[in-house]
Amino acid sequence: MRKVLFAVSEWGYWGEELIGPLEACDQAGYEVEFVTPTGARPSPLAVSMSPGFVDPPQGKSVTSDEMARKTRELDASDRLDKPHDLAGWLPERPYPSSPTYLRDSEEYYRTIERVVTHDLPAYDALVIVGGSGAMVDLANNQRLHELILGFVRLDQPVAAVCYGVAALAFARDPLRKLSIIRGKRVTGHPIDYDYHDGTGFEGPHALDGSNRGFGDGYVNFGPPFYPLEFILRDAVGPDGEFIGNVGHAESVIVDHPFITARSTESSVGCGRALVDVLGQGLRRYGW
Repeated sequence: MRKVLFAVSEWGYWGEELIGPLEACDQAGYEVEFVTPTGARPSPLAVSMSPGFVDPPQGKSVTSDEMARKTRELDASDRLDKPHDLAGWLPERPYPSSPTYLRDSEEYYRTIERVVTHDLPAYDALVIVGGSGAMVDLANNQRLHELILGFVRLDQPVAAVCYGVAALAFARDPLRKLSIIRGKRVTGHPIDYDYHDGTGFEGPHALDGSNRGFGDGYVNFGPPFYPLEFILRDAVGPDGEFIGNVGHAESVIVDHPFITARSTESSVGCGRALVDVLGQGLRRYGW
C-alpha cells in the first residue's frame, strides 16, 4: 500500500487545498498520515468553509458548497487529531555561535541521516498543504526543509499547493546553497491573486488568546508577507520557469520530483497528478 505524508500548518489551512489531494489519495487506496510543526491539531481557515466569502482579487467565491461541507466534516472528524510532531521528529539546526557547534552539527547530521534512511522510506510522497498559515510555520521551517530534501534524495515526489510551494523555494541544496527547485518548472500563488488586505491566520495558536486580532482567533496582517510569484521566479533561476497560467481555470505543474499547484482551484488537479505520478510514473505535466 502506498503511504503519503501531509504537512499542514497550525495557523490555518485552506480546506480545499487539503481536501483535493487527500480525497485523491483516499480514492486510490493510499494510507495517509499528517504532520504539523509542533504536533498540534490543524484547523481550517473559516473562510475556506464559507461559500459566501468573495475572494477580493478574483471577485468571486472560491469556496463551493461541496468543499465547504467536506472541510467541515473533516474538521469534525478525528482524522486530524494526532498528527506527527515535526519538532519532535527532526532536530533543530545548530547555531554557529554555539561553543559546541561542530559536535552539535555532527549529531544533527547523524540524526537527519537516520530519519532519511530509516523513517522516510516508509512514505511514497510528501504533500505540503496551502493556505495563509503556511506562510507562518511551513515556508521557513528548517525541519520541513530537511524533510523535503530527504524525499528528494530518495527520489520520492513532493507536492505543494499555493503558499505551500514557498517551502520548496526556501529548501536549500546543502552543497550549492541554491533552492531545491533551481532549474525546475513550478506554479504557485501568483501576484494577480495576492490580497491587498485581509491576509489572515487562525488555528490553535491564534486561539490561545495571545494573538487575537479582527475576530475570535483571527489575525489580519493586510497583504501577504511576500509575493510568492517573485520568490519562485528567483528560486528557479534562468534555467527554470514560473508558470502562473493566470486566466486558466487550473494550473498544475509536474517537473519530477515536484508537483506544484497554483491555488484553491487547482487542488483537485494536484491530487490527480500525485496519483498519476505514483501510479503511472508521470514525470512531466503542464509545461
